[in-house]
Amino acid sequence: MDMIISMLDATFRVATPLVLAGLAGLFSERSGVVDIGLEGKMLAAAFAGGTVAFLLANPWAGLLAGMLTALFLSMVHAFACVTHNGNQMVSGMAINIVAAGITPTLASAWFHEGGRTPVLPTEGRFRPIDLPLAETLRDVPLVGKLYAEVISGHTAPVYLAALIVPLVAYLLYQTRFGLRLRAVGENPHAVDTAGISVARTRYLALACNGLLCGMAGAYLSVAQSSGFLQDMTAGKGYLALAALIFGKWKPWPTLLACLLFAFTDALQVRLQGVPLPVVGEVSVQFIQAVPYILTVLLLAGFVGKAVAPKAIGLPYVKSR
Repeated sequence: MDMIISMLDATFRVATPLVLAGLAGLFSERSGVVDIGLEGKMLAAAFAGGTVAFLLANPWAGLLAGMLTALFLSMVHAFACVTHNGNQMVSGMAINIVAAGITPTLASAWFHEGGRTPVLPTEGRFRPIDLPLAETLRDVPLVGKLYAEVISGHTAPVYLAALIVPLVAYLLYQTRFGLRLRAVGENPHAVDTAGISVARTRYLALACNGLLCGMAGAYLSVAQSSGFLQDMTAGKGYLALAALIFGKWKPWPTLLACLLFAFTDALQVRLQGVPLPVVGEVSVQFIQAVPYILTVLLLAGFVGKAVAPKAIGLPYVKSR
């Protein structure tokens, strides 16, 4: 039971950046704009968050810096792909390449610590939050332990991510903006005929994308770790994109996909160096590849046919 509780606790922590980045991709792709630049935006946000949190000794300032950095990159992506109808895949990959190169370069130039930022002081990191009655209920069988160790004791961004999921679902399906967003991703010409600006809707979608992606990246350096490390996203942006496809571009299924990927990630940490039945001890490299192998298998056919928004990836040229 203690191991299961520990696994669930780790799953929620690991899932947080995946959920935020997956929802960021949801805004972009439901509006018809492919965004494989999630990885680069998360990495840039992680660097900005770690840097500002160190300089100001304030995790909220670091979170805000990460969000603004990713927002800027999202606007660059929008300018290239929405305003100028550029190739969305090329633009997204360019963001990934630039972020992967410039973040360790700036970190080395500014801090001289081998491509990373200095370790954050205690006041510069998000600290775990103990929810009310957590210690009082800890001794209650099962329910008390789950509340005290799985639900309580996380950092503020984890709880923010939990609140953002239903908020995004409401925004997408219960508001006028959500209706327009989904319509633009399916039939932009019809939306334009109705007098709604396709470009404005896509810019707003990418703004939401940048803010959420910034939260995901800053979480890595200011909450999950104690500073920025080179390539610390480790493919999480691509995993979030895979979770979005696995979830068929819907908020709640995307959340479940992120939790599944996070569970396998938490599992691989605990399986390293542990002898397994029949096969014995498996190499660390293979164990570390488990989340990515699962991603490939799921996307290769175990999830059925995922139907993307019809206008995704297609440049929109306004009719004259």
